[in-house]
Amino acid sequence: MAMRNDPVTILGGGLAGCEAAWQLAEAGFRVRLYEMRPAVMTAAHRTGLLAELVCSNSLKSELPHSAPWLLKQELRRLGSLLLRAAEQARIPGGQALVVDREEFSRFTSAAIEEHPRIELLRQEADHIPDEGIVIIATGPLTSGPLAEQIAMRTGSGRLFFYDSISPIVDADTINMEVVFRASRYGRSQSPDGDYLNCPLTREEYDRFVDELLKAERHEPHIPDDIPFFEACLPIEELARRGRDTLRFGPMKPVGLIDPRTGRTPYAVVQLRQEDLRASSYNLVGFQNYLRFSEQARVFRLIPGLENAEFLRYGQIHRNTYICAPALLTPTLQLRGEPRIFLAGQICGVEGYVESAATGLAAGRHAAALLRGQAPRPFPRQTALGSLCAYVSGAEAAGFQPANITFDLLPPLEESVRHALRHDKRARHAEVCRRALRSLEEYLEENVQVRR
Repeated sequence: MAMRNDPVTILGGGLAGCEAAWQLAEAGFRVRLYEMRPAVMTAAHRTGLLAELVCSNSLKSELPHSAPWLLKQELRRLGSLLLRAAEQARIPGGQALVVDREEFSRFTSAAIEEHPRIELLRQEADHIPDEGIVIIATGPLTSGPLAEQIAMRTGSGRLFFYDSISPIVDADTINMEVVFRASRYGRSQSPDGDYLNCPLTREEYDRFVDELLKAERHEPHIPDDIPFFEACLPIEELARRGRDTLRFGPMKPVGLIDPRTGRTPYAVVQLRQEDLRASSYNLVGFQNYLRFSEQARVFRLIPGLENAEFLRYGQIHRNTYICAPALLTPTLQLRGEPRIFLAGQICGVEGYVESAATGLAAGRHAAALLRGQAPRPFPRQTALGSLCAYVSGAEAAGFQPANITFDLLPPLEESVRHALRHDKRARHAEVCRRALRSLEEYLEENVQVRR
């Protein structure tokens, strides 16, 4: 077991690894953080910056008393570096926490590189150290040699699902005479709305779906028995599930009025700002694995994108994760080797904030171990505690990564549920109050334990 003066080894400089490193360093412990980029790149990353956002640039809802809001509130109270980076890099995004992805990564990289107790090693880690505390946070694109090491260490083999990313277009090539600016139900940070909306008539929607279904896809050699992640399905997969599936999914027009017609469009494609300069936009929910030439052809059928120039096409990539319920404790330690923690998407969570949250938890639990204390799980009533309880306690058969939802948190007491049975918002608000109160009690108890 590592002693207090021995550095903790963290493998992976993504969101989870950076958050874990920050928590340990701020607690007074030395950290050795490995990140293989830019020396060794992945199929999805574009830079050598730490905590690079590969897919969307949204950290999900900031609507008070929603489950994503609750998790972010907990992380803020726990001193999350990544939430500080998000506030620094925030750009308009309606009720969502949307960031300039490069500014977000630059802020995080600078904080890690400048911390006196963090040693950043720009090299590939191809093995798990045999001694000392280790946090594995190599993410869904873990390199082959290390993935094999993890598989041998856990004895579980590797599990995979396939994920996709959305295209990004040059703002100057969007036809502003066609699109309109608005956020659903007028919920926005700016008076004019935070999204660009491409309205489609029924005829335009039908033509788009027809061409989408005929489009030639890129063949990424996916075995038939390996699934997509259900919460992030490619749009062509959604279209195959029914003609109106897109119109009730990423192309739903609900809450939007086209100011030129005064009516709700038949369908809408929303474009979300990518950076502080508003020089590029991504197609919200348009992850796909069509051939690049087909993406250009089909997506230019969308009104307003007739002459769009694509800065990035949609792509597909493999995500790697372990069967966490069979392997991890609620403190994210390997059951058979508690000096080893796993955090981020590789431990079975999906989403930026969820990845940062498990990194924060692993860092704090590793700090407790270094103090000679038994790590204490976060309260089950909290979003963070429930997330860790899910990955460590879900059914192992068919286990798939999860985002934070209220379904993961324990139900309210029967009397409270009965009193609020007709008011869903009030029930969610009470769940959030209970979670934050429980977190404050947990933190106070931990302070007393340290003393």
